[in-house]
Amino acid sequence: MIPPPSSSPYLWARVNGAGPTGALAALALADAGWRVTLVDPLDRSQLLQSSRGYAFTHSSQLLLIRLGLWPELRAVMVPFTNLELADLAIARQVSFGSTDLAPGRHKTPDGPPDGAVGWIAAHRPLMTVLHDRLAANPAVALRLGTTAATAAASEQEPSWDLLVAADGALSPSREALGIGVWQHSYRQNCLTTQVELRGCGEHQAWELFRPEGPFAVLPLGGRRFQLVWSAPQARCRQLESLPDVSFLDALAGALPAHLQPDALVEQPRAFPVQLLLARRLHRGRTILLGESGHRCHPVGGQGLNLCWRDVAVLHRLALRAAAGRLPVQRLPAAYGRRRWPDLLLTLAATDLLVRLFSNRQPLLLPLRHLALLSLARFAPLRRLSLTLMGDGFS
Repeated sequence: MIPPPSSSPYLWARVNGAGPTGALAALALADAGWRVTLVDPLDRSQLLQSSRGYAFTHSSQLLLIRLGLWPELRAVMVPFTNLELADLAIARQVSFGSTDLAPGRHKTPDGPPDGAVGWIAAHRPLMTVLHDRLAANPAVALRLGTTAATAAASEQEPSWDLLVAADGALSPSREALGIGVWQHSYRQNCLTTQVELRGCGEHQAWELFRPEGPFAVLPLGGRRFQLVWSAPQARCRQLESLPDVSFLDALAGALPAHLQPDALVEQPRAFPVQLLLARRLHRGRTILLGESGHRCHPVGGQGLNLCWRDVAVLHRLALRAAAGRLPVQRLPAAYGRRRWPDLLLTLAATDLLVRLFSNRQPLLLPLRHLALLSLARFAPLRRLSLTLMGDGFS
C-alpha cells in the first residue's frame, strides 16, 4: 500500500483514465520519480476489451525508448516499411519507403535496423503490456473499477501535486473544471474492421483518398489488416448493417482492384468523427491529456501519436519538477504552453487534408494532382512529409 501523499516526500499525481494514454502517462510519471495513483471506472478486463488497431510513428517510438518500454511493445507491433498514398479520384499514387526516412531513423536501440516507416499494434496486446508494467511498478497504485469521484471521496488527506485528466473526449474531469471546447463534427463516420486481404504486402500500409473520405489499410501480420473507412454517416450505418458477404462485396468496390478481401475477421463498427480542442489545457493543478484535451480526424494515423506527444512533454516536465528545476505548481502552465503549437498545427493539417481530398471539386483536382506529382518526383518532399507525420510539430 502506497502511503498517502501528505506523508510522503515524493511528488504525487493522480491520473484519471487508464486507457492507452492514461496508462502510459502513469508509467512516464513513475519513471520521472513520482508516485502515481491510476483511476478508471473500468476494470482491467474491460479496459482490454477492444480489437481496434493503432498506428505508431517515430515520435511514439522515441518516447517508448526513453521509458524502457520499446523492446516489449515492439514485440507486439507489426512494422510497415512501405506506405502507399493514393488519390483514387485522380488516379495518382505516391510510395514512401525506408529511404525516405530522415537520417538516423533506420536505427533501433535493441537490434538491427528495421527500416520501418511506422508500426501497427492491436489494442489488447498493447494494453496488456502497459498494464502488466503498471501492476509490477511499486510507484503506481492501481484503482481500476473505481470512479474518480469515489477515489477522491476515499482519500483521507488528498494533497496531490498534479491531477492528470486522461478520461477521454467526454472527460468528466474537464466538465467538472468547467473547461469548454471548440468542436466540429465532420459529416462522416469512421468504420473500423479487420479483414483478410490478398494483393497487399505483409509490411505495406495504404492511405487512400476517396471522394467520400479517407480510407486506411493497416497491416496486423500475415494477411490480416485493420481498415479505417471514413464515409458519410448514412453510408457507414448501411455498411455496418450488411451481411458479411455483402460487406465484402462493398469493400472490394471501395479498394483498388488488386486488393481483394477474402474474409471478414471482425464485425464492422462505426463511430462519429469530430475535431475537438479544449479552450485551455490546464486549470489549477489539473492538466488535460490526450482526448480529454483534443481529438482529430483519424486521417494520417495522428490520433494516438498526438496523445502520446502530450505524454512526452509531461514526462520531460515531471523530470524537471522531480529534480527541483521546475516548481511543481508551474508545471500545468508550462505543459499548456508547450503543447499548443503542435496541437493547433496538427489539428489544422488533418482538417485541411480531409477538406482537400474528400471531394471531387474541379478547382481542387489540379492542386491535388500537382501535390502528389511533386511528392512522387522530389525525395526531399517525401522526407519532409514523413518527418512531419512522424514527429508532428513539436
